[in-house]
Amino acid sequence: MAPASSSSPAAVKMASDGVWQGENPLDFALPLLAVQIAVVLAVTHGLALALRPLRQPKVVAEILGGILLGPSALGRWGAFRRTIFPAWSAAALDTVSGLGLLLFLFLVGLELDFRAVRRAGPRSVAVAAAGIVPPFLGAPGLAALLRLAVPASAHAAFLPLCVFVGAALSVTALPVLACILKELGLLGAPLGETAMAAAAVNDVFAWALLALALAVSGGGGGARGAPLAPVYILASGAAFVAFMLCALRPLMARLARRSGPDRAAALASSGAVVACALLAGAATDAIGVHPVFGAFVFGLSVPREGGLAERAGEKVAPLVSGLMLPLYFATSGLHTDIDTVRGAGAWGMVALVVAVAFLGKFGGTFAVAAWTGMARREAAALGVAMSAKGLVELIVLNIGKERKVLDDTTFAIFVIMALTTTVLATPFMTALYRSTPTATTLESDGTELKGGDACPA
Repeated sequence: MAPASSSSPAAVKMASDGVWQGENPLDFALPLLAVQIAVVLAVTHGLALALRPLRQPKVVAEILGGILLGPSALGRWGAFRRTIFPAWSAAALDTVSGLGLLLFLFLVGLELDFRAVRRAGPRSVAVAAAGIVPPFLGAPGLAALLRLAVPASAHAAFLPLCVFVGAALSVTALPVLACILKELGLLGAPLGETAMAAAAVNDVFAWALLALALAVSGGGGGARGAPLAPVYILASGAAFVAFMLCALRPLMARLARRSGPDRAAALASSGAVVACALLAGAATDAIGVHPVFGAFVFGLSVPREGGLAERAGEKVAPLVSGLMLPLYFATSGLHTDIDTVRGAGAWGMVALVVAVAFLGKFGGTFAVAAWTGMARREAAALGVAMSAKGLVELIVLNIGKERKVLDDTTFAIFVIMALTTTVLATPFMTALYRSTPTATTLESDGTELKGGDACPA
C-alpha cells in the first residue's frame, strides 16, 4: 500500500497494520496525531518550566513551542517537517485544536461573572473603553502603513484589514491577565478586581469587534456571497445573542431552580450542556460567525443557579486546559513563519505595531484610571496589565488569516506583538506594584481561577 502521505486526504487511513507488516505508523492519521500531540506537549511543558523563574504565563511557552516546531525553527529541517508535521496532517491537528478552543471559550463564558463588573462600578467600564478606543482609532493609519511596508497585505480590502487590525490591537486576554494577577498575589486585591472587571467588559467588546470583522470580511469567497451578507450576518448574530441571553438563560434558570441542585448536577454530568455548546457553535458557523462565538455566548447563557455552570465546567476543564487548548496555541505558532518578516520596513512595522498596541492600551487605561481616583502607580500597573494579549488575540489573527485578510507576514508581525506585550506585562507589573496585598484584600471576588494553577491561556 502506498504511504498515506502520498495520497489525497480522503485516502488517509486511520491506523496502520504495524511495522511487522512493513508499514510506517507515521504515515497514518491516528498514530501520527498521537505523536504530534506528545511532541507539542513535551516541548511546551519544557518551555513552561524554563520560563517559570521569569513568572511568565503558560501561553507564552505554548506559542513559543509552536514557533520552535514550525517553519521558523525545526520546521526548516525537511526530515523533521515531513516526518512529524507533514502537510497532509494539518487538517486533523487543526480540527482537534479548534475543538479545544471552542470548548475553552464555552468555559470562559461559564466563568465570566458580571457581578464583579457591578461591584467595580463605572470605573471598570470606563477603563475597558479607554483601552479599546485609542488602539482602534489608530488601526486605519497602521493598516495604511502595513500596505506600504508589506506588499502582500495590499491584496486585502482596506476596511476588513482595518477592523481586524483594530480588533487585534484592542483586545485584552482575560485568562492571561488572571494568571498574571494570581502569580503576583493581586487577583483579589482592589487592583486585581478592577482589572478583571475591565477585562470582562473588554472581552464582550472584543467579541463584538470580532463579529464585525467577520461580517465585513465576508466568507473569503469573493463574489459568491449576497451583497448585503454583512448586514445579514450582523443581524443574525445579534438575534442569536438576544435569544441566548434573553430567552434561553431565564428558561434554564427556572428549570435549574425547579429541578434542584441534584438534578442540575445530573444534567451537567450527562454531557447535555456540552452538547448544546457544540450545537451553538455550529449555529453561529451557519450564520457566518466563527463557531467559538456561539460556544462563548452559550456559556454566558448557562445560569449559576443549582450549580449547573460550575458542574458543567468541572467536567470539561481538565481535558481542555491540560490537553486540547495547548494544541491551539502551538498550532498558531506552527502557522507562524518569522522568516517572512524580512527587511527594515517589515521589522519597523513590528516595532510600530508593538508600540501602538502597548502605548494605546497603556495610555488610555492609565489616563482614565488616574482620572477616576486611582493612585498613579496602580493606574500604571493597570495599564500594563490590560496590554497583555493571548487567546482572543490569536483567534482574531487566525480567523483573519483564514479569511485571507491577513497575509503570512502580517500574521507573523501580530503574533510577535502578542508575545512581546504578554512577556513584558509581568516584569513591568512587578516593578510598578511591589506592595504585598493584605489578608483583607484577598477575599474571593468571583474571579478565582478554576483548576488551581493551570493558567491555561
